[in-house]
Amino acid sequence: MRVALFTETFLPKVDGIVTVLVLLMDHLIKRGVEFVVVAPKLHSDMDRYRGQKVIRVPGVRLPLYPELTIGPPTLSTYREVKNFQPDIAHFIHPALVGTGGLMMAKRLKVPTLASFHLDLANMTRYYGVGFLEPVVWWYTKTNFNAADYALAPSRLMQREMIEHGVKEVGLWRRGVDADLFHPRFASHAMRCRLSDGHPDDTIMLYVGRLSNEKQIHTIRTALERAPGTRLAVVGDGPARQDLNEHFAGTPTKFMGYLRGEELSSAFASADVFVFPSAMETFGLVLIEAMASGLPVVTSRVGGVEDMVTPGVNGYSFHVGDVRGMIDGIRAVMSMPSKRKIMGRNARMFAETQSWPVMMDELVTCYDDLISGRDPSI
Repeated sequence: MRVALFTETFLPKVDGIVTVLVLLMDHLIKRGVEFVVVAPKLHSDMDRYRGQKVIRVPGVRLPLYPELTIGPPTLSTYREVKNFQPDIAHFIHPALVGTGGLMMAKRLKVPTLASFHLDLANMTRYYGVGFLEPVVWWYTKTNFNAADYALAPSRLMQREMIEHGVKEVGLWRRGVDADLFHPRFASHAMRCRLSDGHPDDTIMLYVGRLSNEKQIHTIRTALERAPGTRLAVVGDGPARQDLNEHFAGTPTKFMGYLRGEELSSAFASADVFVFPSAMETFGLVLIEAMASGLPVVTSRVGGVEDMVTPGVNGYSFHVGDVRGMIDGIRAVMSMPSKRKIMGRNARMFAETQSWPVMMDELVTCYDDLISGRDPSI
């Protein structure tokens, strides 16, 4: 089997899309599946990933999302993809690279699969161009319907895609590396870092991109109403400076980007994971936090309904419901024993969400489409 992967974002950028893509590429290598990656060229000249070819497409920064680069494939791109002779083309949320790639795949007469990773339509509301939301959904629907099959990351997103006119939508579930994210990575040294030298306080943790739609600023109210708590923020993004100013004078520590074992330790060394985001397609950081033994308090976005059982491994609240977020945090923190039980429950659930199983389901979907069968996911 030979797979052409088209993506709008790639290494060295760090985000949920790239995380899933890297996991997919590693799994394909493990399964002996050959692939080529078609990705924008801006941040890096990397032309190989573990021996597999990366075809770079000229790109420019997207004004509404400066960490993302966009650009259409060229005739040279087409020739390189054609020379690879793919059996199937997989589009990681097709936009410009993906739209051109879909036309290439049709010309090469190979089956096509598009997976949903980024809610661009909803994002327009948080960048002052909400009037573009219908246009973005139309463009998204058009691209996904141009593929032979589409995949959603959660049941919530699957319903929304169907409601907006995407015709064939399966479910490609998300998983977690339960060895990489594990309670054993907890450390006193990391607690001291997260708490700015106050490890005995209760540590609330946020991990993710720092941007307006994540609504991180709302956590300040919880800090003010819960004495003895501190907030650690891991990640970076366009809202970093505004958030620095917003949380000035509060017990908040901005950690910047953490990777590898440092990130695993940050998750495992906190007490509760707080995630007030207004929009997610799934929310990988939630399952990573749960694998690390943290109860989660999260807005009802992305895959939350697939992961969180209220009162068992966390609590959820409506987007923008600060009172609900505070109630959830207080409920988790009401007794140390309860917090520990919920953390163990979170870990037990995460252990059932194995990435290899999710990736094997995707490879089976590839085989179904190549063979002309109805996809099994």
